[in-house]
Amino acid sequence: MSDDWRHGGFGLYLHWPFCAAKCPYCDFNSHVAAEIDQARWQRAYLAEIDRLGVETQDRVLNSVFFGGGTPSLMDPDLVAAILERVRRTWRQANDIEITLEANPTSIESGRFRAYSEGGVNRISMGMQALNDADLTRLGRMHSAAEGRAAFDIARSHFDRVSFDLIYARQDQDLTAWEAELREALAMAVDHFSLYQLTIEEGTAFGRRAAAGKLTGLPDEELAADMYLRTQEICEAAGLPAYEVSNHAREGAQSRHNLIYWRYGDYAGIGPGAHGRLTLGGTRQATVTPKPPALWLQAVEQRGSGELPREELPLEDQAVEFLLFGLRLSEGIDPARYRALSGTDLPAEKLADLGELGLVETLDGRIRATREGRAVLNGVIRELMP
Repeated sequence: MSDDWRHGGFGLYLHWPFCAAKCPYCDFNSHVAAEIDQARWQRAYLAEIDRLGVETQDRVLNSVFFGGGTPSLMDPDLVAAILERVRRTWRQANDIEITLEANPTSIESGRFRAYSEGGVNRISMGMQALNDADLTRLGRMHSAAEGRAAFDIARSHFDRVSFDLIYARQDQDLTAWEAELREALAMAVDHFSLYQLTIEEGTAFGRRAAAGKLTGLPDEELAADMYLRTQEICEAAGLPAYEVSNHAREGAQSRHNLIYWRYGDYAGIGPGAHGRLTLGGTRQATVTPKPPALWLQAVEQRGSGELPREELPLEDQAVEFLLFGLRLSEGIDPARYRALSGTDLPAEKLADLGELGLVETLDGRIRATREGRAVLNGVIRELMP
């Protein structure tokens, strides 16, 4: 199984943990800091690239993703230095995708020109809503007009610009979401991501919900109707879902995220970054400390920002392959599952789910239907070993 990762490719994820403010729904590893020593962060990132490059130097790199936090708060010179070191470390695919996440409040033309000149070729924007009232509720620092202006700036420098929206928000009904979705489709170039609002423990929204102070959230039936209507509208507009929450025109799918969902290998650098690396014939899970100061300290004092690695048994790999792969509209190759797990997917369960219209077999691949992806957690539970 030493070559299994090649089905998905090889990518690099770099985590920038800083934001201008913490959104109340966000459970990502993000922090607000008064001062950031970007030169110190540069030294740490470059050292980690060098370390991981030694282990993976024979590979072709398919993608780089700057995630966060708010990577558009990074100095363009820092981004350029990282990408220069990446080019010196790995051979790159001819069509390498280099994505940087951005928030509208940190977008301006000169900065984006510098990112483009440094090697970034795709932007993923956190738009989240297209009206001021909901942006305020979501704790966003930009207005709807500022979001649209930022999108136009990004489009003037990059051919590939995606943006995120959150739906199933407080007091949002199906008609309002349909109108907002059609407005978003008029803006979308070739890709966007649409996420249902989820209330996570440890967030401001989680605390408000626990105290009974987060009102107006849609019930499960309305949220499901919003999901299914989203699929219908986007598909009719030529941006079908290629993954549960991601929509794209043909050929415009996020190559980096496909590495995750197709269960490839990826190196994770930065506070809280995860990775999957196949080395010496075994796939290993990598993880790093979440607190930025602890990660920096580990890199500087130990020469590695990673915590001890965990070797993943084939059974665990099979479960991860199932979890990730069934999110995709293309589904999974049952032969690859069999090679990882040593057994076939349960035929009786597949037949039952097929009769319910939740899974289907198409061109030799097993995939969740549109209705199945709406209840994907339940589908996966049925198929779990």
